Amino acid sequence: MKKMKLVALVSLLALAAAPALAADTIKIGFNIPLTGDIPKVGESSKLSAEMLKEDINGKGGLEVGGKKYMLEFIYEDNEAKAESAVTTALKLIEKDEVLAMVGPNSSKQAVPAGQVANDNETVMISPWSTNPDTTLDRPWVFRAAFLDPFQGPVAVDFAVEQFGAKTAAVLYDLSNDYSKGLAEIFKEVFEKKMGQGTVLAFESHGTKDQDFSAQLTKIIAAKPDFIFLPDNYNQVALIVKQAHQLGWKGPFMGSDAWGSSELMELCGDDCKGLFFSTHYAAAGATGATKEFIDRYTAKYGNVPDDVAALTWDATRIVLQGIQEAGKLTGKLRRDRQAVKEGMAAIKSFDGITGTMKFDEQGDPVKCAVVVKISDSGEFVFTKSVCP
Repeated sequence: MKKMKLVALVSLLALAAAPALAADTIKIGFNIPLTGDIPKVGESSKLSAEMLKEDINGKGGLEVGGKKYMLEFIYEDNEAKAESAVTTALKLIEKDEVLAMVGPNSSKQAVPAGQVANDNETVMISPWSTNPDTTLDRPWVFRAAFLDPFQGPVAVDFAVEQFGAKTAAVLYDLSNDYSKGLAEIFKEVFEKKMGQGTVLAFESHGTKDQDFSAQLTKIIAAKPDFIFLPDNYNQVALIVKQAHQLGWKGPFMGSDAWGSSELMELCGDDCKGLFFSTHYAAAGATGATKEFIDRYTAKYGNVPDDVAALTWDATRIVLQGIQEAGKLTGKLRRDRQAVKEGMAAIKSFDGITGTMKFDEQGDPVKCAVVVKISDSGEFVFTKSVCP
């Protein structure tokens, strides 16, 4: 009988030890599009995160309060859909019990997922989302990218200066928070600068649309000096090609959602010579940014796009926030609260997408760059614009 009690006691001790072992691992969830319309965005995020995780785990883990923790990254596919991003966030929070989340990337998914993170008091940081609603009045939600109210004027000023433009046209995705929001900001800023009615055409399309000839025919007939196209890279390739087929020979101005390494695979010669605003320029980079680019390129065989670079920065910000928490107790709600406070305590951060300072909303104040797509398909630095 005594032996049976001893066995039971040993079993109970073994069970009690299990959470302690689990507590030596920090789980971070990634809410990213591994399938759907923009799978390259999810792939870039995952590859970048894996490289960072290998760096830290290879050195024995992340040190928090004098103790080392191994990193476990959980990658969940949101299919580039808003509703899937919500269910993915809930799974990561409730089932996987992650300490913090990275992503979603696109504002279309980041805005609704941010509400879930905030309601469930779990830190979320979006690497790529630029829509203000992602973090607005959400103390648990942060981001690593600049905002559209900053990017919009950057695009307006550059196009006016570069193209000598007095008029413009806009084509955007009506069902995408990012595309719609940035299009509206651009129109407001451009007409404030150049006069009411100088945006000659303001056309929209659906996310799944493949034929843009009706909208482009109207735009071309209006004879704008350039077309502003705040769309995801996969749609950009289709639109630019179709515009050229319809006879458009003028310039385009793009936004940061063009910045995928897959853009040139899809668009080819049609996109060469075009400009877009973005978060960093790989060609000509120096210092820590060049080191990251060289390592990523050697490891994966392609130059990291802005999503990869921003995911690197966003994940490092989360890890710094965990370290700022001071220590981890193993009690999830308490530790999530400590990480949120640690994130909020970060006032500035030197990332590979530039130095950034954070405002009270959790948004970084940082510079944007404008790149030109060269004849060899590289994204070449053209201009830096700082707040």
